Amino acid sequence: MKFTKMQGCENDYIYFNCFEEKIEDPEKLSIRLSDRHTGIGGDGIVLIKPSDKADFFMDMYNNDGSRGRMCGNAIRCVGKYVYEHGMTDKKQLDIETLSGIKHLKLILADGSENKTEADKSAGVTDRVVTGATVDMGAPITDAAAIPLNTDIIKENKMGYTLAVLARCHRFTFVSMGNPHAVTFVDNVDEVPLEELGPAYEHHEIFPERANIEFVHVIDRTHIEFRVWERGSGETMACGTGACASAYACILNGLTENEVNVKMKGGSLIIKYDPGLNTVFMTGPAVEVFTGETD
Repeated sequence: MKFTKMQGCENDYIYFNCFEEKIEDPEKLSIRLSDRHTGIGGDGIVLIKPSDKADFFMDMYNNDGSRGRMCGNAIRCVGKYVYEHGMTDKKQLDIETLSGIKHLKLILADGSENKTEADKSAGVTDRVVTGATVDMGAPITDAAAIPLNTDIIKENKMGYTLAVLARCHRFTFVSMGNPHAVTFVDNVDEVPLEELGPAYEHHEIFPERANIEFVHVIDRTHIEFRVWERGSGETMACGTGACASAYACILNGLTENEVNVKMKGGSLIIKYDPGLNTVFMTGPAVEVFTGETD
């Protein structure tokens, strides 16, 4: 099977073109190939499939074999893949995910998005995508929709306190198609994420587990965070986590509506449009290498 390793802010996945490849048992395949010692290495696998509702369908699996609903960094890479491989000429794409259809606007290198028909006739075929802006949809704060265990919490109150391992943190809960719990800290590097991440991920308040973000607000337009992703552990970046973290900052009055979000693997620009009640994410998409595996 042919594969392409891609990353967005070092959130890396192994991509398969399922228009050409047949993938059986993607859960086990993701576990095997994601191993960074015995496999290709990655945060999981992404299958690019046909869709009867959108231009393409993104089907993703975490490195523990669990199926993911949405990944902001991966979906930008899907846009890059399908355009650069000639699977579409569209520079604005609709990608179906398990969290709904997301709209992408591709960012092309060297002004290639402005090439004319004359350019094409002259053989100008630059198809380099450097990134994308993604309409991530409306942030969700309703407890049942996130979802939260409503036997424990009746509504999503900002500053709700959870306790694990004799520690307490106050969280803001947000879904961006997958559940996130955001807490604010003074220093992200001092967070014992390997201990707290899995403990909070599996807290009884989250019936489907959750992604956990520890956020430091630098100023009104800049934040940084570390993330523990359900099914993957700590990752270098998380696109939906960046959106959830930025929105939690806005809800708590800590930032403006557009922020630069710094993660271990790079930065994303997150903008919340209150009129549309929509979060927009802009960031890079990078191909690492291609290969074949049995």
